[in-house]
Amino acid sequence: MTKENSVIEELAELKEQALSKISDSASLADLEEIRLAYLGRKGEVTSRLKSLGKLPPDLRPSAGQELNRVKRAIDEEITGRKESLQQKELNDRLVNESFDISQPGRHKSLGVFHPVAGIMEELIDIFTRLGFVVVEGPEVETDEFNFKKLNFPDDHPARDMQDTFYVKNGAKLLRTHTSPVQIHAMLKRNPPMSIIAPGRVYRCDSDVTHSPVFHQIEGFHIDKNVTMAHLKGTLELFVHRLYGKNTGIRLRPSFFPFTEPSAEVDISCMLCKGKGCRLCKGTGWIEILGAGMIDPNVLKEVDIDPEKWTGFAFGIGIERVAMLKYAIDDIRLLFENDPEFLRQF
Repeated sequence: MTKENSVIEELAELKEQALSKISDSASLADLEEIRLAYLGRKGEVTSRLKSLGKLPPDLRPSAGQELNRVKRAIDEEITGRKESLQQKELNDRLVNESFDISQPGRHKSLGVFHPVAGIMEELIDIFTRLGFVVVEGPEVETDEFNFKKLNFPDDHPARDMQDTFYVKNGAKLLRTHTSPVQIHAMLKRNPPMSIIAPGRVYRCDSDVTHSPVFHQIEGFHIDKNVTMAHLKGTLELFVHRLYGKNTGIRLRPSFFPFTEPSAEVDISCMLCKGKGCRLCKGTGWIEILGAGMIDPNVLKEVDIDPEKWTGFAFGIGIERVAMLKYAIDDIRLLFENDPEFLRQF
């Protein structure tokens, strides 16, 4: 017997051995072990393919062709056996398992925005369509940016420990509003500018309508000859897009250190349509945000000439907007992460 015949017979025996084991395999796990034993990186066929170079040059072509035929035969047999075993497992499961095919399938719930995140995205969309640019700032601030540059006097109650979270021995604090972002933006940019600053804020307050951690959007616009009329028009458009065109809006005189003149902005009650009910305490109106013209002292703090430039600013509490839109009577529900509550949105 020639050496070539010897190699061919050896490969034929290898093939028959493999096909026999594949045929006798009783499970997909057994079949996988057989595949690895012959076709894996350290398998019999793979090892022989790697050692072809050690054969005499005249034997390599025929041995290589036969090895490829053996590999193809084993691979095809494994594929066929795998389909057969999979079908067998399915049939066994259908026989052994009992189920009612008339029952509806399991519903896969889809993820949705948290009501606060959803309102935040909606407000950002409204204002960016009006040309406002989104800017973010640090949540840990200094007294200078959180109070001083925003025209808060040294004895203002907001600076007290019972209203503000101070850290690092009072050198730093958790921002009580997103208005400091206004100062950072004014120092880095030149007017005209239109900016909104969404983010978390912190205050020492906790009851059914207040939370120590909540969310705000600060917005401001600076340009030449900006007036209260521009502010009202902007807020009116915002209210109509969020609550509908039939929602009324009014501005009441108020006071904020960083705006002059200042106003509280009310909208007509969504529940009673302005007639008076429990939600609006019989007035027909619900307060939604604070706004006003940027105080000249604030502009001077950031080296913007108040004789040349004017602007308006507004601050919106996201939880407040969400509570009004969805008729939620306790702000704490928004932070308890109750699945039954959140599924409503």
